[in-house]
Amino acid sequence: MSELTLAQQIAAFAEGTSYDDLPADVVESVGMRVLDTLGIAVAAADLDTSRAARSWARDQAGGGPASAVGVDAPLPANLAAFVNGVLAHSLDYDDTHLPSVLHPSATVIPAALAAAQAHGADGRELVRGIAIGLEVCVRLGMAGYDAEKKNSTFFENGQHATSICGAMGGAVAAAVIGGASAASITDTMGVAASMASGIIEANRTGGTVKRIHCGWAAHAAISAASLVEYGITGPPTVLEGRFGFFQSWLHGTYDPAQVSDGLGTTWSVPGIFVKPYPANHFTHAAVDAASALRVAGIAPDDVRRLTLGVPAPNLRTIGEPIDVKRAPETGYMAQFSGPYAVAVGLLGGSGLGAGLEDYTDELAHDPARRAIMAKVDVVADDECTDIFPHQFPAVLTAELEDGRTVVEKVLTTRGGPQRPLSFDEIASKFATNAGRNLDPAAVATLSAVCRDLAAASSMDDLLTPLTLIDPAPSKGLTHA
Repeated sequence: MSELTLAQQIAAFAEGTSYDDLPADVVESVGMRVLDTLGIAVAAADLDTSRAARSWARDQAGGGPASAVGVDAPLPANLAAFVNGVLAHSLDYDDTHLPSVLHPSATVIPAALAAAQAHGADGRELVRGIAIGLEVCVRLGMAGYDAEKKNSTFFENGQHATSICGAMGGAVAAAVIGGASAASITDTMGVAASMASGIIEANRTGGTVKRIHCGWAAHAAISAASLVEYGITGPPTVLEGRFGFFQSWLHGTYDPAQVSDGLGTTWSVPGIFVKPYPANHFTHAAVDAASALRVAGIAPDDVRRLTLGVPAPNLRTIGEPIDVKRAPETGYMAQFSGPYAVAVGLLGGSGLGAGLEDYTDELAHDPARRAIMAKVDVVADDECTDIFPHQFPAVLTAELEDGRTVVEKVLTTRGGPQRPLSFDEIASKFATNAGRNLDPAAVATLSAVCRDLAAASSMDDLLTPLTLIDPAPSKGLTHA
């Protein structure tokens, strides 16, 4: 074979990129994402699905080298990655890449942490592995992005790109941390591709299975890298081959340049959006726009009518059917409601502007919030549609009782490269999330470790405190 396949190009990039080759903003970004992901996992520990994941993992096998949130005994690496991946994705609070609409960290980071413990890796090796794994995950997702339709082909085919691409990126991260050669990294992708999976029908008709997708992808990532160590091999044409990854998932419609162009010189990692609010990302600009009204001195009683303009493709998720979106029955339904997001912003939320405490079953029925939601119409806005999906913008028009009309435009999404969150803001989000089950001293220690993650001598100091939590049920989180 005279030219390198796409998988071989990725493998050469992964093997040839040292920690010292990583740009400073990539290194900083990785530390922030580890802190963010662990905080979300701790906050999700008391969900019924999280308890199920931990119980299942405990029942599978005996001890091992790796740690999982809320499991007080060591686990095999693939099972620890499974538990942490389930928890990291269960609250819809994990980071998002646009326009691919992937959630890369919820798979790649649990896989990398488990691999680091299994191989005794230090902070530099961990940061390197995560950076490379996130980059691979995003590039595979972008290969399936249809710029003309402004949508992911994975999504249109009913596939959960987050877990499918996450298994691949997580496998590369695990292989890199394990010291694999380029040939072995290629094999690892070849094996992981046969394990990558995820369909999103549960988004339409119910079920909690989506919560395990990132955990299963992380489990697949660790398993694939380990099987290669035992001698299993994969096809070098696993990505572009006649019966490969892109043919199988995308029916042969993909952009190979998204995988290879600028690989090793142009990094996507720092541009992955961090969620400041624990709700569907399409609703975030609505929170910000309504918050701007509140800061301007406009109270709920001052408002006669509110019109929330959003990108046309977002309408079906956060604005339809409008009667349901104005009266969500649960906190989980509220996470996908444009009118509820307006209510949160107008009343003022916790954390960075909206926190987990603002999305409960009780507050979904709160009369004050229901009164605000009843005033909200959600419509397609041409300006927002033109910007989508590189941002998730909103235009909020308030018609006031005194006859005035006030318009608030939020055209860039908070937490993205145009409006990034600082490390201190991420640490604040972490403290709010992890503080549900960790004492303040542990919260401060973990924040300090992630601020300079490359300096860590092992992952045990980072992960051991998380195994000792004893999550109580409920605490206001929905178990839907």
